[in-house]
Order: sequence, then structure tokens, then C-alpha cells
Amino acid sequence: MATDFTEEGAADAVIESFAGTPDERLRTILDSLVRHLHAAVREVEPSIGEWERAIDFLTATGQKCTDVRQEFILLSDVLGISMLVETINERGAAGATQSTVLGPFHMTRSPERELGANIDLVGESQPCVVIGRVVGTTDGDPLPGATLDVWQANDHGAYDVQEPGKQPDGNGRGLFTADGQGRFWFRTIVPSYYPIPTDGPVGELLAATRRHPYRPAHIHFIVSADGYTPLTTHIFVAGTEYIDSDAVFAVKKSLITEFKEVDDPDLAAQYQVSNPFRLADIQIALSPGAQAELARGDNGPRTP
Repeated sequence: MATDFTEEGAADAVIESFAGTPDERLRTILDSLVRHLHAAVREVEPSIGEWERAIDFLTATGQKCTDVRQEFILLSDVLGISMLVETINERGAAGATQSTVLGPFHMTRSPERELGANIDLVGESQPCVVIGRVVGTTDGDPLPGATLDVWQANDHGAYDVQEPGKQPDGNGRGLFTADGQGRFWFRTIVPSYYPIPTDGPVGELLAATRRHPYRPAHIHFIVSADGYTPLTTHIFVAGTEYIDSDAVFAVKKSLITEFKEVDDPDLAAQYQVSNPFRLADIQIALSPGAQAELARGDNGPRTP
């Protein structure tokens, strides 16, 4: 029997239509999503024109996605949703390195590189060495053979996929395997702070709300090891601009790292860099857990 669709009963009517959903988790998600969306619409009372503008915004967001750019991830980032999901999913990971956002530029396969390789393929800036160790949280023992997918912007604040033909493919990227003591090291440069892309719908949103688009300087990591939960994180350059106002809310104090200037010819020779150079020394701790079925650290290209 037909019934009138009312403001008060709208959400219940839609939720009831999903009652036969066989996947219980999907039904739970739809129930919550519908209730909160309907509540927001009743609170805001958008005009038809405003509703159409919202649809246009979401359509434009999808149309801006490419093989090397994910505008929906960017939107999730600037709304704080990406960090909220990360924070919820690291509950119970006592002692583990804190997670943070994936970001929109993990869109290409990182080249496998030997420990100590230089991921800076341009060679025009002061060298930097990143050294560290991957350990487990249970006993602090090293995790031999842990994999580290690394990517970063250059010293002008751009990723290789943003400057095809200007930066070599794979610049600022590398897939490393820790040694038998869980140790790793690679050569690079200190990345710059940079603006997230503002030439799309997300940029329009930031401009309309008078928010700046900048991210503090950082290096991305996805770290995984057999029997441990994969970790997506950054290390942030201490003292970088925008460290207190990251456009995507991703800074955590525990992830801020000193990139110390070192003036030591012997140590520079050991790391095969010119002197002086910058040095970051970090430890990454993983929590025991099943390997994710589709870990983001599988290093495969992702379809937008």
C-alpha cells in the first residue's frame, strides 16, 4: 500500500527498504548513514538549488580523479575523515608507532631499491640520510625482512606524479626490505612543505571557507611484516612551516622528527653523501595482528 513520504518518517522508510540486506555489516552502515544524512538535511533545510550544488560538487569531485590523483581521498582528508578513520583503527595498538593519512599520491608503484639507495634522482639539494629500525611492540625485538614503502615530495613541494617530464618517474619513492636486524636506511633530501591540489572542488571548498591548503614537510611510510598489522604513517620534519595547522589534520607529536644537520666527513663517507648532510634516525613499531587481506602496503597501483 502506498504511504505518504513525510519529513518525520523519511529515514525510517528508507531504512526499512534495506531490511532484506543479507550483509549485516552493510545493513548497519546504511542504517547509520541514512539516519545521520536525513538528520543533517532536516537541520539545515537546504533549498533545491543548494541540493543541486551539492550534487554538482560531488560529481566534479569524481570527475577530477585520475590514475595519479584521488580527489575523494583529498576531500576526506580536508574534512578530517581520513584521520578519524586512522585514529579509530589504531585503538588497542599500545606501543605502536602512530598511524596517519595515506594521502592522495600513493598512486604509482614504488620501485624496489636496495638498502642505502638514493630515492632523490635529481641530486641538486643537500643530501639527507634516513636510518631506522622496525620492531614489534610485544617485546621490542627487530622484525627482519619488514617492507617499507616510502614516498615524498621534493624540496619544491611536488611529487613526481605531479610533474611528469620534469621529475623522473619514481623520484622520491622506494620499496625497501629491512635487514636481519630490522634495520633500514636510504638517502634522499629533506622534503618541503607544500599545498594540496587546489585546482579542483576541494580547492574551491578551502577557498570558500578561507582555509589554507598547506601541509608541513613529511615523508610517507607504509610498513608491513608477516604476522603484524600494516602501518601507514609519516615522519614530519621538526620546525617545518604549518606543523601546527596541517590542512589534513595529520600531525601527531610522536611523529615529529629532528632532521639534524651533521658535519662529519667520515660519517658522510660511510653514508656515501657529501658533507654536511641531514640525518633522521627513527624507530617504527608494529602491532601483532593478521596481515590485512588487502593491505595498502601491497605496493600495487590503486584504481581511483
